[in-house]
Amino acid sequence: MKQLLPIVLVGLFGGSVVAAASDDAPEPSIFVTGNIPDLSEFVWEKRPIIVFADSPNDPNFGQQMDFLEDRAGELADRDVIVLTDTDPSVDSDLRLKFRPRGFMLVLVGKDGTVKLRKPFPWDVREITRSIDKMPIRQREIRERRGSGS
Repeated sequence: MKQLLPIVLVGLFGGSVVAAASDDAPEPSIFVTGNIPDLSEFVWEKRPIIVFADSPNDPNFGQQMDFLEDRAGELADRDVIVLTDTDPSVDSDLRLKFRPRGFMLVLVGKDGTVKLRKPFPWDVREITRSIDKMPIRQREIRERRGSGS
């Protein structure tokens, strides 16, 4: 049976990292709960992906979360952290900054700038290809190859 990672709502719970369930060694989770007051805490450390929807029942939100959960390891390898916000009635800092209308996916680079916005779900393959083209990611790949030899 497939184990699902929790889907979390930004702004409804205290800030904490949700642990991923696995059969063997636990993987570090890329899914974060809680209201993130400022994305600056992730600058040069993580690549935030923010998934917005007007409800956790939005089919686009569900599909996007399935995509992300199914290939969370590939995203973790690229220092991705996933933040979700499915409550438009709460003016979270993320909603005020990005102004989503309905479903929206936002990828923020390690430098803190928005790299892409999508009004529909995106497959992890497409997301990782976009990340792998970024100059900072290219440097990370070169450095890993150099240290691995």
